Amino acid sequence: MKLKSKLRAGSRLRGGILRLPAEMLVELSGIANLDYVLVDCEHGPDDLVPLQQHIALAQAHGLPVLVRVGRADPNQVLRVLDLGADGIVVPHVESAREAEEVVRSAHYPPRGERGFATYSRAGRYGAVTATEHLRNAEDVLVVAMVETAAGVENTAEIVAVEGIDAVWVGPADLAVSLGVPPGDQAVHRATAEVHRQARDAGAAVMAIVSSAEAGAAGDADLVVYNLAHILLGTFRALAATEDTGSG
Repeated sequence: MKLKSKLRAGSRLRGGILRLPAEMLVELSGIANLDYVLVDCEHGPDDLVPLQQHIALAQAHGLPVLVRVGRADPNQVLRVLDLGADGIVVPHVESAREAEEVVRSAHYPPRGERGFATYSRAGRYGAVTATEHLRNAEDVLVVAMVETAAGVENTAEIVAVEGIDAVWVGPADLAVSLGVPPGDQAVHRATAEVHRQARDAGAAVMAIVSSAEAGAAGDADLVVYNLAHILLGTFRALAATEDTGSG
């Protein structure tokens, strides 16, 4: 079942966010049976050749791939989806107009404006028919990130845009936008309001967490484990372990 279909069926999906290059983490995510992996091309390198290699490796393990693009650039979205990504995450969406542009970039006509080609990797280099390729493209998952005060204020109109499947509040950027420290109650209140409006509109909620416990305790439909933070904590714990010697 496609990632988007699982989400619509009410499944709670768990994945990890990683930056390139991270072949081993992609493999480990698949071996560990995570539901998806999110490759970050906003705060990590957005080199397309390594990205293609990571997507191919993930798919070899049956692991769906979402890609956070660096910006709402139709050309970048096109290339990411042509490489075979199952969906996109677009940062800093602040209005219905911007949300509509994101949806158009992710879908073929008549719904959108994505350039059509079956000879891309997503089209199995021409091995699928145009009809099949169009049908598969309908399952592209589109996540809009709300990361500013303006985005919070306009959440209702953003999630009302047909084709926005989920919303993700970026807590760090939102704190900066609100002029408060990360973790401030103002961020928590704004996040809760965004989540409420998303659910009222029938959109899913994505949230980043830094531990398995936080992922289990939250109510997000798409849980994103911050793998860098989790690994750093693990390495620090290993470094702090007292050396008792071997005798």
